[in-house]
Amino acid sequence: MPGREINHTLRHVVLILLALASLCAMYTELGRVAPPHGLWDFGAFVASGRAAAEGLNPYGIYPLTPHVVLPGFESWNPNLNPPVSALLFQLFDLAEPETSLRVWLWISVACYAATVFLLVRRHGQGLQGLLIAIWAFGLAGFWDTLFLGQIYLPLLLMAVGAWLLLERGELIWSGILIGLVVAMKPNFLVWPVLLFLAGHRKPSLVCVATAAVISLIPLVVMGPGVYHRWISLVAADGERAFFLTNASLSGLAARAGIPEAGTALGAALLLALAAWAFWQRPDLMKASAPALVASVLASPLGWIHYTLFLLPVLLHFRDRWSTWIVAGLLVVPVPFVINQFASAQWVQLTLGSVYGWAVVLCMIMVMLPEGDRARSVSLAT
Repeated sequence: MPGREINHTLRHVVLILLALASLCAMYTELGRVAPPHGLWDFGAFVASGRAAAEGLNPYGIYPLTPHVVLPGFESWNPNLNPPVSALLFQLFDLAEPETSLRVWLWISVACYAATVFLLVRRHGQGLQGLLIAIWAFGLAGFWDTLFLGQIYLPLLLMAVGAWLLLERGELIWSGILIGLVVAMKPNFLVWPVLLFLAGHRKPSLVCVATAAVISLIPLVVMGPGVYHRWISLVAADGERAFFLTNASLSGLAARAGIPEAGTALGAALLLALAAWAFWQRPDLMKASAPALVASVLASPLGWIHYTLFLLPVLLHFRDRWSTWIVAGLLVVPVPFVINQFASAQWVQLTLGSVYGWAVVLCMIMVMLPEGDRARSVSLAT
């Protein structure tokens, strides 16, 4: 049952099984990612940066913008990141897009390797550390990030660095790193807000200041109109909530046939967490865990790639059965999930929504009251 502790021996057995499943997933995904397969989302980033450099709309549809067509689903995938991204993405256009993509993939892999190294050094020893590393490299979010040429892995390194610094009480540097993440992915604003409401003011204020300064740069360079275009695009992008790799409440609600409920459920979750943080005053890590989960679950588009940001949360609660259920579900390869587009609605809501249910279970896990006891057992082993 969620929250029940798992003993040392069983943990190793579960880790071995997860590592084997991850090795199978790696073998499958390597064949999908390694050969040339187009630019995908990286093309949208190049197009956005190029448009910004030429004084055009960085949120328009251009020849490099990917167009997704699947059974029952069709959508353009323009750049949805905040305006500062359009300035940064101009670096991707310094070489031919295919060359830039290859360089970016190696940078992304290096960032992920550094992330896994930091987490294993913190949470794993010997065989356990090796098994955790194998599992981490089998996660669906990692491989799909590489397949699409997405930007999540450097941001993940920053988020994990911030988490580890918070554990050590380094409040200013952790706040700066969280601010860098928020500036590119505003859904993670949940993190500093919960920290602030829980009474941890310094990292939250440093984060907001950092994100604000970064967000002012495109305002000066491109003018206020760029923010209007970005907000308009994001507000009009609700149709993509249905996509099966969207692990948020909005995605689950859309597949259940009640898309309007997704926003209400996300808002209710955030309000409940705000009240909990204000009244309970949890410590830094106990506030950070649900903040990261809610950043995915309450987001209109909580892609599978965002679940990588749950890595420090899962390892923080690694002595609980529910952790490894979530860990196993997040290894399910993206092609298997995408194939459910041709299935009946109930299949899309179950097998096709494994990522969403994994994040829901993760939220339940981190909010269980016996979490403090589980953590103390974990740190003692």
